[in-house]
Amino acid sequence: MKAVILKEAGSVGNLQFAEVEKPALQNDEVLVKVASVSINPVDVKARAYDGVLGWIFGEERPVILGWDISGEVVETGNGVTDFKIGVQVFGMVNFFGNGKAYAEYVASPSKHLALKPKNTTYQQAAASAMAASTAYQALVDVAKIKKGDKVLIHGASGGVGHFAVQIAKHFGAYVIGTSSAKNRDFVLSLGADQHVDYITENFAEKVQDADIVLDTIQGETLLHSVDAVRPGGIIVTLPTPEISQEVKEKADMKQVNIAFMMVASKKETITAVAQLLEQEALKPHIHKTFPFEEIAKAHLEVETNRVVGKVVINI
Repeated sequence: MKAVILKEAGSVGNLQFAEVEKPALQNDEVLVKVASVSINPVDVKARAYDGVLGWIFGEERPVILGWDISGEVVETGNGVTDFKIGVQVFGMVNFFGNGKAYAEYVASPSKHLALKPKNTTYQQAAASAMAASTAYQALVDVAKIKKGDKVLIHGASGGVGHFAVQIAKHFGAYVIGTSSAKNRDFVLSLGADQHVDYITENFAEKVQDADIVLDTIQGETLLHSVDAVRPGGIIVTLPTPEISQEVKEKADMKQVNIAFMMVASKKETITAVAQLLEQEALKPHIHKTFPFEEIAKAHLEVETNRVVGKVVINI
């Protein structure tokens, strides 16, 4: 089968097409003929930085990057009872770990997949796997969102952010989204009740009583987010577990909880995301699609940090 391999971290020129063996199945796995994959910021960081590549994959080289897939089940392991050959599925495969998604066929634990809703395209399903799972786990599992909560979402037009706005609204929250001015209408169209232009406005002046902040940016944004949360509220931060002493001290003084979260492949999460897609409570926004042969261009697009929604590859 055709796959994209990476022998060492670096530029997009290091992404190489190769013919490799189709994966052999474990008892709990299914083989998916891949229709679409999506590119996440972690894909780009693992490709670009040796430290990230080693953190995720250890010493293994070459590696096949990628975690988000959608496609059709063409083979099942002996222990699989939840999927039959011919069904359409999607999910985030083996995160944190080796998903090997940039390939024509992917072996996935069946518990990392859900049935693709009929009202959802392969592209939309692939776009929803990691980003929507991250938003869901951050808001539901960690922050324990409930009806009436005031939720501030940073980077509300991005991959995780645009799903987070919709999930928060589904749970009955009042949602404030930050983005640049040009994405204001998009953020409001997702259901946000209020928009803050992070370039010209100070969000901490606009919001001081948030119950939940979802921080997709860190740095100064995380520091000032403490001012935007009520005492006893929570900030869920995503980019890195390394939180500065200044932020920790400021949060302790105000009695604000800060939780770092890294998404994990879970049956409960991907099933919940599938249900939200089916109910049309979640509508993925696809920024651009690329053919498999142009995966390097897709990485460069994500690297701009100007993506609205998600970048998807068709295989």
